[in-house]
Parts: sequence; structure tokens; C-alpha cells
Amino acid sequence: MIRVLIADDEPMIRAGVRAVLATDADIDVVAEAADGHDAVELVRRHRPAVAVLDIRMPGVNGIDAAAQIRATVPDTSVIMLTTFGEDDYILEALGGGAAGFLIKSGEPEELVAGVRAVAEGAAYLSPKVAARVVAHLAATGAGALAGRRSAARRRVAELTAREGEVLALLGGGLSNGQIARRLHVVEGTVKAHVSSILARLGVDNRAAAAVVAHEAGIIPPRPSPP
Repeated sequence: MIRVLIADDEPMIRAGVRAVLATDADIDVVAEAADGHDAVELVRRHRPAVAVLDIRMPGVNGIDAAAQIRATVPDTSVIMLTTFGEDDYILEALGGGAAGFLIKSGEPEELVAGVRAVAEGAAYLSPKVAARVVAHLAATGAGALAGRRSAARRRVAELTAREGEVLALLGGGLSNGQIARRLHVVEGTVKAHVSSILARLGVDNRAAAAVVAHEAGIIPPRPSPP
């Protein structure tokens, strides 16, 4: 079972997230919180595999809660729930080690896929979040969109061919185990490639590497649901 905590200050949103996750028999929502402080305390108590946090909550917000969770319960992966207009918060959360980013108005299957992905150690950016992050970086003095894409492609071109394959699959939300199976190698080899990719790209975590993959346009298409 994948044990999950949900934190959002709106009871209806929490109920909706719980209902969506309940459609997957392998996911168990073990706790709910209405603010970041309670989320951190409940994560310490229940030790879930995944904490799904609203970015903006009263008191301790989702970004600060995520940082506290990553510092004190590193085995719990964090997914941030965001709405339109919160791009600055997304960029801040990227630097704070959040593993997944989903839009509240997104498709329900994305929520289930995101929880499953980060529970397996992957990074998960919904396509809409990834597109907004790339566009937002281009619009805030971090370089024009075309320039950022060219720069990302140059950075990716400096990787080995195998590292480029791994980065593309990482950016597509696959875990090390899934990448290993896709490329017919052992998981330890993938871990070594990921460590090298992070170092060579100059990023701190898988989610930030995924942004580079999206900027470079190397993400393979996600399979259509059956």
C-alpha cells in the first residue's frame, strides 16, 4: 500500500483528492491536515510514503512544510498542489526538494499517476505545470523562451547518449526501476546515471532535472490510458 497524507485548508479540496485517490486500491490516505504545521506533525506521526500539499495554506505554507518534511522525514516524498497564478511558488518549491507538481484543475488520473510516481522515487511534473514553469522562467528575466530551449538542448547535448535517454525518461515521470526495465539495465546503473546527470546539469534534484528535460523538448509522449 502507498500511504498518503493530504494537506489543504479547503475541506472540499481534501475530500476531492481523497475521493480520487480512493479509486486506486493500492493507495491509502492515512491522514488529512488543514495547514502546514499539522501536515508536518502528522507526517512525523504516520510516516506516509507521499505527502500531497497545497502550496498556499494558512500559518505554515506548503513550501515551508515541504522543506520541514524533507529535513525530518526524508523518506516521505512531497507533491505540491498548485493553481494558476502560483508560478513563483512552484519555482521556490522546486528548489525546496518537492518531487511532484500537479494543478488542482488537472485530470484525476494525473493525481493517481503522480502519487504512484513519487512513491517509487520519481519526479512528476504534470504537462501543464512543466509548460508553465518553462514559460514563466522565460517571462521573468531568466532568458527568452527560444534562448532557454537552445541552452537546455546544449546542456543535454553535453550528456552521454545513455544519460540523455535516462534524462528523457526521468522527465517523463519514470522511477529508477522503471527506467532500468525500459533500458534493460540494472537499477544501480540508472542511479549512477542520474547522479551524473544532476551533477553535469548543475541541478539539485530530479524535479529540477525534469524541467531541463522539458525545456529541451526531449520528453517522450505519455502512453494513453487504456
